[in-house]
Amino acid sequence: MNQYDKLLLQNKAWSEEARENDSNYFKRLENTQSPKFLWIGCSDSRVPANEITGTNPGEMFVHRNIANMVVHTDLNLLSVLQYAIDVLKVEHVIVCGHYNCGGVKAALTNQSFGLINKWLRNIKEVYKMHAAELDAIKDEQAKLDKLVELNVVEQCNDLIKTSIVQKAWQKRKAPQIHGWVYGLSNGLITELVTIEPDLKNVHPLFRYDEESLK
Repeated sequence: MNQYDKLLLQNKAWSEEARENDSNYFKRLENTQSPKFLWIGCSDSRVPANEITGTNPGEMFVHRNIANMVVHTDLNLLSVLQYAIDVLKVEHVIVCGHYNCGGVKAALTNQSFGLINKWLRNIKEVYKMHAAELDAIKDEQAKLDKLVELNVVEQCNDLIKTSIVQKAWQKRKAPQIHGWVYGLSNGLITELVTIEPDLKNVHPLFRYDEESLK
């Protein structure tokens, strides 16, 4: 059996098992979704959001891209963010990176990767912001791990610069923004930062006037 056919067979087995355990499982899912979480994670196949958090379908709204980036010109990310916050009313937005991230590792080099160079440039900007701290780290693996962590924190900071998040903070005092990093070697999540829904937590330069957010 080839790998493609195996996927379809496994889907049938999963569907049958789900219905055996709960005859109304798919009926509930097809009518509505009300997740409390938006997950912004890396596209890496080793970091499946539902599996590593023990959540079921319908409990987490998911967006993934290379190196879990929040880029202010990425209409895909912004559309997901707005839908999750304005329509689904999620209570938490989680940016989850992972150690030994290929995208972050690539950004540490001077190698050209073609089109992806434009994406990796955003990670290089994070390095530039924290160059003094990173350049002081001599061990390359430790430097990579630290950049992974700093990248997650900066993506959280970029989230709160958006009018989408700030408007929700003003209207309903949610969502909280969380920065996590996942360990491929042990399967554990480490919390790096939590940003409470308070406009005072946004740098004044990026803080929209409250009247204009109404």
